[in-house]
Amino acid sequence: MAAPRSIDIHILGRAYKVACSREEESALIAAASYLDEKMREIRDKSKVIGAERIAIMAGLNLAHDLLTQGGGGLIEEARARLTHCNSLLDAVLEDQDKLF
Repeated sequence: MAAPRSIDIHILGRAYKVACSREEESALIAAASYLDEKMREIRDKSKVIGAERIAIMAGLNLAHDLLTQGGGGLIEEARARLTHCNSLLDAVLEDQDKLF
């Protein structure tokens, strides 16, 4: 595993520097994006004010999903995202085959 390096992630419009290895970078960016999405949903759909309170509510919701559904909703969402990524990759590879 490579030595940790610092990357910027963005949550609720704020940038945070986080240390991670190159191998973990895409997973960390995906996790930050997912957290940002959930926090924005809470901020936009409720009366919760303040980034700290929104983060706590998002954390509670995610922990609840994991504990009560075994992450079922998260797993299905991940599958859908992976299926979409695979479709994009298939399209790119098909275009490459046409060139050669």
